[in-house]
Amino acid sequence: MSDQTDHSFNSDHFRAVMGHFPTGVTVVSGMDADGAPHGFTIGSFTSVSLDPPMVGFLPQIGSATWDAIAESGSFCVNVLSDQQGDLCWKFARSAADSTRFDGVDWHPAESGSPVLDRAVAWIDCSVEQVYDMGDHHFVLGRVGSLDADADHDGQPPEPLLFFKGALGGFEAEG
Repeated sequence: MSDQTDHSFNSDHFRAVMGHFPTGVTVVSGMDADGAPHGFTIGSFTSVSLDPPMVGFLPQIGSATWDAIAESGSFCVNVLSDQQGDLCWKFARSAADSTRFDGVDWHPAESGSPVLDRAVAWIDCSVEQVYDMGDHHFVLGRVGSLDADADHDGQPPEPLLFFKGALGGFEAEG
């Protein structure tokens, strides 16, 4: 693998093409060393392993939010519902970390990380490993607890999706 960067590569075109791949929208949350909640919108989330149960996500290197959460050694992935588009944008604003949880209803997971009320699902994890990959970290987490029934009625809400720069819902066929 080459260490050289192809300076003719167009990162705007890369982003536009990758935007054709729809992703779920998550807010990764955690607590800092002083016990304050932090979180940010992450679209790059994936299941990694069933045995042991592991998931991963990719925060940008230099993210102050990730740096604050990383100190705790745990995080919670909150899968947003199609009714939580406002939270997607609220937690995506880079300069608003200290106000992201203002007016947001949440309760602590077993790790203490925030579980956002009305999320489609939540996955509470301990940090297993962090790898540097290009301009992002790959954070590997071991799942400690999880749930997918926000109303406890047997039916989770519908997920929020991000596609070509816009948010939308999902309707299953058949």
